Amino acid sequence: MGSGGRALAAVLLAATAVLSAVGAPAAVAAGAEGKDAGQQARAWLPEPTGPYPIGTTALRLTDAGREDPWQPGRRRELMISLWYPTSRPADPADRAPYMESAAGEHFGGSDGVGLINYGTTPGSTDWSGIRTHARKDAPALPGGRRPVVLYSPGLGDPRTWGTALVEDLASRGYVVVTVDHTYEASEVAFPDGELATSVLPGMLGQPDLDIGAVLRKALATRVADTRFVLDELACLPGRKDLPGGLAGALDLDRIGMVGHSAGGFTALQAMHDDPRIAAGINLDGQLHFPGPDGRTGVFLPTVAEDGLDRPFLLMGTGSDDSGPYGRQPGWNALWQHSTGWHADVTLTGSRHGSYTDAQSLLPQLARQGALGAEQLRNDVGDIRPGRAELATRSYVASFFDRWLRGHDDHLLDGPSPRFPEVAYER
Repeated sequence: MGSGGRALAAVLLAATAVLSAVGAPAAVAAGAEGKDAGQQARAWLPEPTGPYPIGTTALRLTDAGREDPWQPGRRRELMISLWYPTSRPADPADRAPYMESAAGEHFGGSDGVGLINYGTTPGSTDWSGIRTHARKDAPALPGGRRPVVLYSPGLGDPRTWGTALVEDLASRGYVVVTVDHTYEASEVAFPDGELATSVLPGMLGQPDLDIGAVLRKALATRVADTRFVLDELACLPGRKDLPGGLAGALDLDRIGMVGHSAGGFTALQAMHDDPRIAAGINLDGQLHFPGPDGRTGVFLPTVAEDGLDRPFLLMGTGSDDSGPYGRQPGWNALWQHSTGWHADVTLTGSRHGSYTDAQSLLPQLARQGALGAEQLRNDVGDIRPGRAELATRSYVASFFDRWLRGHDDHLLDGPSPRFPEVAYER
């Protein structure tokens, strides 16, 4: 693993990568000069493919019964965003920003995940200048309750880093809830101006760090966050700060969850622990913990040891440490112990970032000099961005349509001529 790359995201996938990358971000930052605002690279998210315009709103949640595990003495606070169908598209001036200004500046700085996970040059990109396709605080489209999908990002990534997939699901008629895992995410911007930044980069320099213990703590925190969010969604009808019709648009009897990397681990472990989650997708997230030194021993979580009795989909990449379920101990154990419907698809030519907004944004930024060609290949591989985006959107939507709506397009029945780059196993 070179400098940058997917260091923090890979800590859950391969802890040795993090150990080799400790200190690398500072070295990269020291040799990089950010551009001024007029020269910063810009990028655009792909258009959603569903029939509905989308709205979005952000909420601050406080868990009064839980101390923050990363910041003792504080109550656990989260930021979530809801994405949902609305009645009319956003005008260009009304489109919600991809990141808040302070968050975008930190994400793209020398301490942010733009560098640490993806190798973008600090100061090179106007992250907060990117616009979504959603109208901020728009009223929800009438038409009854809609299935709900939770989205959890990779370790260190903010909840915004899966916006292209999230917007596409919302445009197809889902209510999608994205969750920031505070003090683990690169940064979380709260409405009062507080910017809560990640504690992980500082921890990784500790000489006696027990990486396995950190990862178990991170996963337990994420699962607790997820279950708290589900509790809070049930209380939305009592909130006065929601866009019109939104509280009544959530069907909490039809809940799914999808996540990337550590978020994929979170999705399946939360599904194991909480029966409210009916179906889950793991986007290239391993399901095991390393030993204390990060290099020896494999420890399986309860989801892998017990298996799942509800539907799940594994989606891997073409990288050496990913691929089909049989090559990964946690995935293989989950496969053997599960009684629910399950399938595994591998996107040939992809890399770990291919299931995130890296796939659409980084090629654009690379053409403007924000990262090099080798770094880009490490992040998203050699697959054409449009094909990776289409495959991810199609398989995710097919899965949730089948298990949350009862609509089966049969894409998940076996290998598909529509996607020759996707390897399929049942």
